[in-house]
Amino acid sequence: MSILPNFHTNQAVDLACAQAGCAVCLEGLLLQHKRLIYVVVRRQYTGKCDYVDLIQAGWIGLWQAILHFDAGRGCTFSTYAWRAIRNQIWLEVERGWKKEGWLEAARAGESLSVIVSTWQQEQVRQAVTEELACLPERLRGVVVQAYGLEGQAPMHLSEIGKQMGVSRERVRQMRNEALVLLRLPALSIRLRSLCERDSRQAYRQVRQVNDGWLRSRRGRK
Repeated sequence: MSILPNFHTNQAVDLACAQAGCAVCLEGLLLQHKRLIYVVVRRQYTGKCDYVDLIQAGWIGLWQAILHFDAGRGCTFSTYAWRAIRNQIWLEVERGWKKEGWLEAARAGESLSVIVSTWQQEQVRQAVTEELACLPERLRGVVVQAYGLEGQAPMHLSEIGKQMGVSRERVRQMRNEALVLLRLPALSIRLRSLCERDSRQAYRQVRQVNDGWLRSRRGRK
């Protein structure tokens, strides 16, 4: 039986109720946020583990997030739940490697930590690629060349400017415009989650950086 009426909609109250032992509120929160599980699995899935097992791991992660969330941590529940689901999925992937790939890795002289680290690096690379694909073509080209994101050596802004037929200052502006877009939560959520930079404080810092650059840009006009 629910500790509080079933019609309440305040998520903070729902969480407190679920953490106090209310099965109805717990189930309601699980259903309310279940989409997070499928989104995380879809973004993390590499085909090395059974999809059903990863979904089950995601449910466990969401359940743990509901029971342990503390608003004083400085992040929203969805951000905290995303991290908990992702971490549980990583554990399932590790277990899959232990069961299926550990002997092969041992023969190759690789430790499980190396394999997992390689997998995580690949996830970061995929997240960066997805973000870049959302940029306008010219801005994407500037970022790729400036940071050497396609295997080539990073280029100086003046070199990029010569190729594009614009000044070094214009290239710098384009790079900063691209970085402002890449820092937006809608684009950066996966990468921030992978890099443990998805707390409320981290987002505030990013907003301050973006706002500072935008103010300076308006001042030059």
